[in-house]
Amino acid sequence: MIRSTLLEMKCEFLGLLRMPRYSVMTITFPAMFYVFFGIIINQGKLGGVTASTYALTIMSVFGVMFASLMGLGAGIAAERGLGWLEVKRASPMPGFGWFAAKLSTAMLFSALVSGVLFLIGAAFGGVRLGSSEWLLLGTSLILGSIPFATLGFVLGYVATSNSAPAMVNLVAMPMAFLSGLFVPVQFLPKFVQDIAPVMPAYHLAKIGQAIVGMAGSGSILSHVFALAQMTVIFAIAGWFVWRREESRLHG
Repeated sequence: MIRSTLLEMKCEFLGLLRMPRYSVMTITFPAMFYVFFGIIINQGKLGGVTASTYALTIMSVFGVMFASLMGLGAGIAAERGLGWLEVKRASPMPGFGWFAAKLSTAMLFSALVSGVLFLIGAAFGGVRLGSSEWLLLGTSLILGSIPFATLGFVLGYVATSNSAPAMVNLVAMPMAFLSGLFVPVQFLPKFVQDIAPVMPAYHLAKIGQAIVGMAGSGSILSHVFALAQMTVIFAIAGWFVWRREESRLHG
């Protein structure tokens, strides 16, 4: 059981890595945004940290969010459309192994995206953090991919194979804006500031900002608790849409 799950994880990761429209876009988009906002337009400070350091946290969150939502959302929808999940169901691999492979792949790509941004920030953006801060920031981003991956699971069972990429973008881009990833929350209209705390990207960004020492980030534990709550909600929704699909196909 363990061996089959590990093999599934390996195949899942290599499959997405060899798919340029996913792997290249997942890595290059956040990197491009960071180079533009964090290096080219690197002026002043925000909350006591440099613009480059601030941009590193928010673009890392954007990369983690996009990689997780697209990897599970579009990936599961595509496999449903091809009937591949029926083949998986007939195999001896446990159902949990399939989901574990999806989740671990989202976490691995989150680590890859974050690592690339960390290298760019340290080499060209003048970001200077202690080794413990780098490690804590990276760990928070990798673990922070879990609520997005769980939401991606829901989208994968709601969308069709053709509509999934568009649906993921319709979720990810407004979430990024409403969470303050493109414009700091404090500069957004009041009604947007009220909406931001219900977005998982908002809380993950606040965790990253607290780690790098940005003022006004709030308690890390409160943001962790909020993300845990959202993960549970998405997991329950995911179970319902999965059961609906199972009932439709197998009665």
